Amino acid sequence: MSLQAYKTAAARAENPRELEYRLFGQVTRALIHASTVDKSDITTRINALDWNRRLWSTLATDCSDPGNAMDKSLRAQIISISLFVGRHSSAVMRGEEGFEDLIDINRMVMQGLAGPGAQAA
Repeated sequence: MSLQAYKTAAARAENPRELEYRLFGQVTRALIHASTVDKSDITTRINALDWNRRLWSTLATDCSDPGNAMDKSLRAQIISISLFVGRHSSAVMRGEEGFEDLIDINRMVMQGLAGPGAQAA
């Protein structure tokens, strides 16, 4: 089976919650890796931060859509977290903060997506 065929089959087999969990896992692993590289490896650090920021920006945009069926309170919380992620990412890029808070936030979301009793990577 070709790689593209495998990707297509995997995408069809995942429900939206599983897809979100997988995406958060990939982004979080990139953040964890970026947190371990030398500070001079700006490309790795910025790529991970940018990927995470784009993920949260996409979630915030979706939550701001009036047609979104999620509870308004939850949507507001996601938008608020997205704003924090943007500010904190800029602080990490400037060397004023570390990656830990961003990693912790993503792990908490992953735990929520995985369901009760699950542990995020």
